[in-house]
Amino acid sequence: MNQKPFIALDFPTWEDTSSFLELFDESLNVKVGMELYLQNGPSIIEKLLKDNHRIFLDLKLHDIPNTVYGAMKGLAQYDLELLNVHAAGGTAMMEKALEGLHTGRPANQNPAKLIAVTQLTSTSEKQMRDEQLIARSINDSVLHYASLAKQSGLDGVVCSPHEAMLIREHCGEDFLRVTPGIRLSDDDKGDQQRITTPEKARGMGSSLIVVGRSITKAENPQLAYEQVVKEWEGLK
Repeated sequence: MNQKPFIALDFPTWEDTSSFLELFDESLNVKVGMELYLQNGPSIIEKLLKDNHRIFLDLKLHDIPNTVYGAMKGLAQYDLELLNVHAAGGTAMMEKALEGLHTGRPANQNPAKLIAVTQLTSTSEKQMRDEQLIARSINDSVLHYASLAKQSGLDGVVCSPHEAMLIREHCGEDFLRVTPGIRLSDDDKGDQQRITTPEKARGMGSSLIVVGRSITKAENPQLAYEQVVKEWEGLK
C-alpha cells in the first residue's frame, strides 16, 4: 500500500473537491467521508478512481451484522484502498463486514484493507466515561477494540497517534494503525482532542496518517501537503 498521507476531502460537492484536486499534479491518497459520499453518492468514487486517486472510504459502518455485510458487499465492487466499520459493532458485525468485502470483490481485484474505528479522535476520556459509561482509561478502551478487530480478522484500526504504539506492541507491526487528528504545529486543533504533528505521529507508531484542514484550509494547499509529506517521511 502507498504510504503517503491521506488527505481528507471534507467538501460538500464534487465541484469543490475537483477544484481542490486540480491544485495538484499527481494522484493522491484521499479520504472520502460521510459528507462527500452521502451528498454525492457512489459517483464520487467513480470520478476519483478515474483520475487514479487512491481512496480510503470512511463511512464507519455500524449496524446489525447482515446489514453491514450487504453494504460492504456492494462497496467491494470499487477498487478501494481502505474501508472501515465501528469496532463497537462487535465481532459478529466485523466478521460479516469482512465476509461481505471478500464476497463482493471482483475476481481480478485486490481486496481493500478493512479497519475498525476504536474511539474517535474527537472523544475525550471524560466524555467516554460520562457519556459512553466506559469506566476505564481511553487507552484500555482503544486497545480492547483493537484486540476485537484483530480477533475478527481485520487489517487494523483507526486510532489517535497517542494509542498507536500501544496497539503495535499488542497487535503486531503488520496490524495497521491509521491515525487522523494530524495537524501541522501552527494549526488550530479544531474539534479534535487527541492530536499531534506528522513527525510525532511517525515516532509514535502510526502506520498511515489522515490530514484534513491543515491541507484543505491552507492558504497554499500544495505547499502544506508537501510539508506534511516531508515531516511524515522524516525529511530535513
